[in-house]
Parts: sequence; structure tokens; C-alpha cells
Amino acid sequence: MAPCNAAIAIVDDDESVRDSLVGLINSFQLRAHSYASALELLDSEMGLASACILADVNMPGMSGLELQSALISSGRDIPMIFISAANQERVRSQALDSGAVAFLSKPFDPRELMGHIDSVLCGQP
Repeated sequence: MAPCNAAIAIVDDDESVRDSLVGLINSFQLRAHSYASALELLDSEMGLASACILADVNMPGMSGLELQSALISSGRDIPMIFISAANQERVRSQALDSGAVAFLSKPFDPRELMGHIDSVLCGQP
């Protein structure tokens, strides 16, 4: 994976998941910023300037899918990768049909996640 200055936004209500993902992304010489909720990301200029958003699907307040919809409605085209503890085909289909890069079920292979992030940053499918 080629290092770059792009930042990855991590949105998950579970602090231990956020911390683990920040550590993983940083280990690949990439920057990561974490947010405890979708609303926290939407209130952050830095979050909205991210190269990619890694979001949990099920969060209190605003779900990952609602975040995706809000970003699309506001004209922000930020690639999104979803992670979820629940393997729901309907939710997966909705996320991917709305333009998500990937939908990974927890626990997921960190190499698979980093491959999707690399594809986003390098502009490859």
C-alpha cells in the first residue's frame, strides 16, 4: 500500500473498535480520524474532507446507512466502506446499491479492509 496524506474517517460507537481501526490504518502509514457517531462526523470539517469513510452500520442516533444518505443528499461523494456485526443481506444490498465500496461483516480480515482502502486511494476498482 502506498502511503499518502489522505485521511480515513472511522465512525463507530464502540471505542475499542475505533481504536483498533485507527491502529490498523496508522500501521500502513495512513492517517485516521475517529468519530463516535455519524453526527459527530457530519459536524467535522476534517471528517467531511476525508478520502474515505469506514462506518459501522448500526449506531445510535444515525445509522451508517442514514449517514450515507445524508452525504449523498448534500452532494458529498466520499467513498464509504461499511462494517457490521449483523450479516443482513438487505442492508448489505442497500449500502452497495447506494454506492458503498464494500460491506464487511465483523470479524473481518484486516487485509481485505486495507485492500479496499488501497483501491479507494489509488482509484482502482
